[in-house]
Amino acid sequence: MARLPRYVLPGQPQHVIQRGNNRGVTFFTEEDYSFYRECLKEACDKHDAAVHAYVLMTNHVHLLLTPDNPSSIAKVMQSVGRRYVQYVNYTYRRTGTLWEGRYKATLIDSESYLLTCYRYIELNPVRAGIVAHPSDYPWSSYRAHSQGYPDTLIQDHPLYLALGDTDNTRQEAYRSLFKVHLDSATVNFIREATNKAWALGDDRFREEIEAALQRRTRPLPRGGVRRLNINTETDI
Repeated sequence: MARLPRYVLPGQPQHVIQRGNNRGVTFFTEEDYSFYRECLKEACDKHDAAVHAYVLMTNHVHLLLTPDNPSSIAKVMQSVGRRYVQYVNYTYRRTGTLWEGRYKATLIDSESYLLTCYRYIELNPVRAGIVAHPSDYPWSSYRAHSQGYPDTLIQDHPLYLALGDTDNTRQEAYRSLFKVHLDSATVNFIREATNKAWALGDDRFREEIEAALQRRTRPLPRGGVRRLNINTETDI
């Protein structure tokens, strides 16, 4: 089946995933994670995209980005990919590609799924069995959102800011969101939407995006109750 073109609406958040080639390792030392964050910050500043949440896993990354321009995310990912690969190849005396050739992304219904996507992203290390709590993982945005940890990469989304009138009340409200686990149906819905480039939202949101972009944002009906395609890859 032919790949659908990526779709972008300026001002609409997107969940972006980029994986290591053949699920290979992309971060080897703490310096690598730090350099990737530096590359991402500079690319977003240059190409007008805001990072709201992120996690850097051993062999893939999850980003929650809002672009200001139709080409913002594509330019950010191209810039980061090129610069980071050059760094890794030089540092570790390797050649060839590091990332899969095509990042995956989905438009997000902010009102219904934005903060859920925050949790999905920041809970990745927990679902992977790396840590017991997201606060134990240093390479994500969780500490910034829940504890006020300084993170110049993050630009707060208005819905995060609406959690409270002060930093302390916002952080307390954010921590409370993690007291309830994401159910498997929600995890699978986010995963499927991102991997297949469907819009992440309810029917109303998908209809609005289809009207705006003049393209499909969900699978074609195939009769009966459609089963979720549960992705068993390790980038969870």
